Amino acid sequence: MNNYLASIKRCKNYRKKILLLSKKLSALHIAPAFSCIEIVDFIYSKFIKKKENIFIMSKGHASIIQYIVLNEKGVISNKQLDRFCKPNGILGTHPDYGTPGIYASTGSLGHGAGLAVGRAYAKKAMKQKGFVICLLSDGELQEGSTWEAVMMAANKKLDNLIFFVDNNDFSGLERMSVSHKAFYPIDKKFSSFGWQTSKVDGHNYNQINNC
Repeated sequence: MNNYLASIKRCKNYRKKILLLSKKLSALHIAPAFSCIEIVDFIYSKFIKKKENIFIMSKGHASIIQYIVLNEKGVISNKQLDRFCKPNGILGTHPDYGTPGIYASTGSLGHGAGLAVGRAYAKKAMKQKGFVICLLSDGELQEGSTWEAVMMAANKKLDNLIFFVDNNDFSGLERMSVSHKAFYPIDKKFSSFGWQTSKVDGHNYNQINNC
């Protein structure tokens, strides 16, 4: 089975698990998680199999997909996953540093980018191998701190840093393309800071892999 078909099978299973969990509690952010399932699957299958690589889920409100993938990898137990957002559980609505497999506390919009830049810069300074991969939501790009991090990364030539932007055109209950028209095109804004960019279908493993 090729990587594309394997990804489809895994992501179908992840969606099923999210829906099953959604029957048990109302704290689940289903739509944000569904939006980035293939991206998170790609990151873990492509990068996180190497211990020197680090993933920061800046899009913290979609944490359930990260927990489910970590559960599939054997990092988070079934018992821990079943206690998501429940008393005596360790898994909250947003990722918390110290939880198995979680490298940063995120969820407050715009924090993850700066944390990722700092970690990538530290890797460079300490001559450590590996990449820092950070998943951002398009809503987070409304935060000035995100663009400060984008500029810093370019200034420091952090070629060990990769940002994925889940540009699903929704932030809360409004469409970004309607409420923030000047926001687009997003890729041109990153390019203007000196970043190399690619636009792909975020639900297609092959397109993500070829960018």
